[in-house]
Amino acid sequence: MSKKVRGIVSLLLAFAMVLSLAACGGNPVTETEAAETEAAAVETEAAEEAAPAETEAAEDVTAAAEEAAGLKIGIITTSGVDDGNFNENCYDGIKAFIADHPDCTVTDVKESDLSKVIDTVGALVGDYDVLVLPGFNFAAIGDIAQANTDKYFIVVDATITDSEGNALEGLPNVYTMTFLEQESGFLAGLAAALSTTSGKVAVVNGIAFPSNVNYQFGFMAGVNYANAKYGTTAECVEIASFAGEAAVPVEGLGTAVGGNYTGDFADQAQGKVVADALFAEGVDVLFPACGTSGFGCFTSAKEKGGVYVIGCDVDQYDDGANGDSNIVLTSVLKGMDINVTKQLNAIYDGTFEGRDDILDCTTDSTGFVSAEGRQQLSEDAIAKMTEAYEKMKAGEIVPPSNFNGYLPDNFPGLE
Repeated sequence: MSKKVRGIVSLLLAFAMVLSLAACGGNPVTETEAAETEAAAVETEAAEEAAPAETEAAEDVTAAAEEAAGLKIGIITTSGVDDGNFNENCYDGIKAFIADHPDCTVTDVKESDLSKVIDTVGALVGDYDVLVLPGFNFAAIGDIAQANTDKYFIVVDATITDSEGNALEGLPNVYTMTFLEQESGFLAGLAAALSTTSGKVAVVNGIAFPSNVNYQFGFMAGVNYANAKYGTTAECVEIASFAGEAAVPVEGLGTAVGGNYTGDFADQAQGKVVADALFAEGVDVLFPACGTSGFGCFTSAKEKGGVYVIGCDVDQYDDGANGDSNIVLTSVLKGMDINVTKQLNAIYDGTFEGRDDILDCTTDSTGFVSAEGRQQLSEDAIAKMTEAYEKMKAGEIVPPSNFNGYLPDNFPGLE
């Protein structure tokens, strides 16, 4: 019997009792009492009818709360989110998003074994709504992304492939960002050539992934440009025992890219070994583009004294503090954070579009620190670097990279 029917029955019984009492000659029932009895029955019926509606409303509120639960974001790195540059900058982008969306959460996971990073993605994909994956080593996530279309992937410094190495484009749940790091490397080379007093400068890289080769070639090209256009005479020092082997062959060069590589992005001890050797060769301006390994270069520079380093990816001036002095000449930038934040916002508000973006100076995604108190460049160096930056924006200077077919001694703008 429904609650509504039970209510009607109760009402009829109440009237029956009233009539029965009157007929049996019991206590007389006044019209007021009868009315009160009827009103009570009606109120009971109304309450019983409202109960299902209230229960349904409560269930709707619970469902709405569950619907409003924020994004669960995971970031997987090979050297931690406290590396002071690349990974940390990506993590900063997530934190900036969460500051505006407190219903969202982030978990950082470190997987230092490069051979296991794809397996780690596969093991964790079910735990998160979004995975942020900084580094070329995450390129082969294509199979995982295709099998988990309800999950989002933000990949930094790589486009993606399937497990067989076949390129994948246009997956609706994958956004990749690759940068023209050679532009920032070029600015670092200019800064080094325009600031050296010994005439010897160098770049230290981690592993010869495309992004690192871009930094290396860009730096060497910047030095060559300064020598050709501004009358400097700087030499890029390379030590054969630290030469790199490119993960992706360079057109016209193959895999032997030279340079100075630590072989790891998280080996501070090796970073110091490489930097010590370069300072021993007379280098006085060093550009470490090697993740956490770069802190070993910073340590070496602080011990050496009288030398500079150039920060990479983010403003590293604070890391350069050395007593009452600072070893950071300037920092060259790559804006991972702003682009990570932008894509998380798009996922949150439902406007996300899977695509491959190439980011450069025209999107303010590369550059250098010129703010007073955050660098130690001369006014002349800043002016020349700014001039070159504007020429890159205009396409008059095209620094060489792992892919564009140019080399450090042969690129548009050097002629």
